[in-house]
Amino acid sequence: MAARWLLLLLLGLAVAGVVRGQGGAPDTSGFISIDCGLPEKTSYVDDATKLKFTSDDAFTDAGTIHNVSSAFATPTTTTDRSLYNVRSFPAGARNCYTVPSVVPGSKYLVRAKFMYGNYDGLNKPPVFDLHLGVNFWQTVTVPSADWLGNAEVIAVVPDDFLQVCLVNTGAGTPFISGLDLRPLPSSLYAPANATQGLVLLDRRNFGASGSTVIRYPDDTYDRVWWPWSNPPAEWSDISTADKVQNTIAPVFDVPSVVMQTAITTRNSSIPIQFSWDTKPNHVYPDPGSIFTLYVTELELLAGNAVRQFNVTINGVIWTKAPYKPVYLSTDAMYNGDRPYRGITRYNFSLNAAGSSTLPPILNAAEAFSVISTADLATDAQDVSAITAIKAKYQVKNWTGDPCAPKTLAWDGLTCSYAISTPPRITGVNMSYAGLSGDISSYFANLKEIKNLDLSHNNLTGSIPNVISQLQFLAVLDLTGNQLNGSIPSGLLKRSQDGSLTLRYGNNPNLCSNSSSCQLPQKKSNSMLAVYVAVPVVVIGAVAVFLIFFIRKKKNKSKGTVKPQILGNGVQSHGQNGTGGSLLELHNRQFTYKDLAVITNNFQRVLGKGGFGPVYDGFLKDGTHVAVKLRDESSSQGYSEFLTEKTLTKIHHKNLVALIGYCKDEKHLALVYEHMSEGTLEDKLRGKDRKGRSLTWRQRLRIVLESAQGLEYLHKACSPRFVHRDVKSSNILLNANLEAKVADFGLTTAFKCDGDTHVSTVRVVGTYGYLAPEYATALQVSEKIDIYSFGVVLLEVITGQPSIIKLPEPTTIIQWTRQRLARGNIEGVVDVNMPNDRYDINCIWKVADVALKCTAQAPGQRPTMTDVVTQLKECLELEETSFKGDTSSSYMTESSIDPNSSYNTYTTEMS
Repeated sequence: MAARWLLLLLLGLAVAGVVRGQGGAPDTSGFISIDCGLPEKTSYVDDATKLKFTSDDAFTDAGTIHNVSSAFATPTTTTDRSLYNVRSFPAGARNCYTVPSVVPGSKYLVRAKFMYGNYDGLNKPPVFDLHLGVNFWQTVTVPSADWLGNAEVIAVVPDDFLQVCLVNTGAGTPFISGLDLRPLPSSLYAPANATQGLVLLDRRNFGASGSTVIRYPDDTYDRVWWPWSNPPAEWSDISTADKVQNTIAPVFDVPSVVMQTAITTRNSSIPIQFSWDTKPNHVYPDPGSIFTLYVTELELLAGNAVRQFNVTINGVIWTKAPYKPVYLSTDAMYNGDRPYRGITRYNFSLNAAGSSTLPPILNAAEAFSVISTADLATDAQDVSAITAIKAKYQVKNWTGDPCAPKTLAWDGLTCSYAISTPPRITGVNMSYAGLSGDISSYFANLKEIKNLDLSHNNLTGSIPNVISQLQFLAVLDLTGNQLNGSIPSGLLKRSQDGSLTLRYGNNPNLCSNSSSCQLPQKKSNSMLAVYVAVPVVVIGAVAVFLIFFIRKKKNKSKGTVKPQILGNGVQSHGQNGTGGSLLELHNRQFTYKDLAVITNNFQRVLGKGGFGPVYDGFLKDGTHVAVKLRDESSSQGYSEFLTEKTLTKIHHKNLVALIGYCKDEKHLALVYEHMSEGTLEDKLRGKDRKGRSLTWRQRLRIVLESAQGLEYLHKACSPRFVHRDVKSSNILLNANLEAKVADFGLTTAFKCDGDTHVSTVRVVGTYGYLAPEYATALQVSEKIDIYSFGVVLLEVITGQPSIIKLPEPTTIIQWTRQRLARGNIEGVVDVNMPNDRYDINCIWKVADVALKCTAQAPGQRPTMTDVVTQLKECLELEETSFKGDTSSSYMTESSIDPNSSYNTYTTEMS
């Protein structure tokens, strides 16, 4: 086992999050500090940190608040005011805090604090579990009334809210004293990702005097650095007043004040020795462990003095070579890419190397255990619907995720659990639940529901017609309520054909009219003949008129997009506008009020682009849509709106379909089909709520399908189109991870089929994807889309953004060329890609296609048809390589061609 020495190239990782303000205190935006059990709507500022703490009443609707015993609420016990009161949860198996307004896909430090303080007078410290959302966090074991405990986890939060849940395991009443959230840059604590979290075992500041604790504002992220108490007699403390430079800040941002103290031993023959014990639990009996040691030289060595040492763990060398600390410059060694397992105690020893004249030195250390955060929360649409139902009927015992984990699903819910997709709600039993009011229309948003039992309540009003749209609904029980009116015909039809069991007895005012719960009687044969004959005559007359009208207008029609027959037999039409007037549209037109209804008053934002925000919505028939509404401050406006309309009659399976539009006074909007899996960019960056990285085969299929959509625009339309804004965020994915190109607001068309390029008056698009001839000469051709698509291919291979923030920003193209020129394919492949099988030759082939697409000269780039052909061959190669193979990986150094032509790419970029 070898330590991973952090090199300066790690500075290239992007830094986002809290930074120290110029001349002022660190930025606390995003900090959330909750004092659990503080009286409702009260707050205070902590004396030590100057951070504001608020009551927890806005974050949970369960539990009771208590003050700890006066014997423990004293400065001699703790100066942390948040520990003087608690919230306990005597009822329910699981009780949760829900913290809104977090940034989806971002990394957070979450800290729960505990002091029992005999608040209940029973003097029985409990044992209970903590969950982070639907994933197990750790078991909290309270040993005594005066125990001050912290549970801390570093994890990526998939949603725009975070839940911390306390689970009763039958060993006492769960309670909590405080809850802190601190945003972290994505580059810190790299092992914490979308599927894995880090639970803190210990964080130590060596050489600190007495009981000095370092936290905010000295630590900008409010980590707590505890001094190592009761040091061995052979340890000596050393310190400096000089600032320690943190050259590895993007990866390990350690405060200078922590690094300004250290321990050493009295002579070089004595090692620094310490140990950590793991904390097994019922979920992780053999937890994985990650350790980080922080070192800097604090003494300016004179003459021939040398400080070098080796590190061993349980007698096994951890360092490949003797380590020599750098003067006043932070460095670190850790095993972050490979957690240790199978050991209950880790004994560390820092031993002076043979040539060292000075003893070893150690400034700080952190120890973590690894937990999985890969369990999926319930489907977002189901959660939204059932949460609205919970609020309407004020259901108190529903808390946390509705379906996950399976053992803690909400009472009355039945859920389905697939291996790779979120749980879905398939049944709701709210019988005898004391419900009143009308039947919530949100039941119709539970699209997978099969059984709905609302019997024996006090429900009033009529049965919503939208319930008829639940295609899987097999049992609907409304017995014993106060419903009135009639039963929707859709439910009656399904009841009569046997596909739905419908129970509605003991509703005195329901079906009070004898005919209101019966389907209309079939008409007589004579009348049926009339009903059939009349429409046939009318349709025939209309057909004759249309044929006459089309023939008359045929020779006058110019400037239209010619219909094209695609390879799969799909016919496509498009239309060019003239004179700037609104084009004739053949899709649905909505009013602004319609959009408000569709989006539930624009409640949920899916994202935001140059045109404006995109909202989640549902049509009356249940169709899931995305509504893109123009922002009044947007630089894009009416012309981009018309441009997207130009493509309304162009249809291809790999282009996002436009369902309708809104042009209502100043309001402009586009209604698209909803793509439930979000953008390719979010998948590659780990920002989507599912949190699972794409496999290589999935990535390959996505870029192939995207290329097919672009090929259609380039070749199958007349006139041809250039997208002009091809990027990973404009490639959307549906539930089956099928890719579709989106956002046609910047699309432009060739005037004639024979044109080779179009000149424009300004550059549009996205920095990092712009072809050089477009950025400098404003020349638009299919080749600029091909260049941009080459950048997307590199993103798919590497997982890196189009612009990589090294000490100086560099393009993904240059970054990749430099590594491939050295034959370093392992240094290019996305480290977050699941460890599945892939043929390394396929990786090389796609990289070759990408670099050809991004050639400087447009003439050297392939056509999109060529790209589609190459990607199909890659996919066939991938599938052929692993046909019948059950191995977990396929990647060897011998697969790399030592005579490859990648060296030619290193000098091509200007």
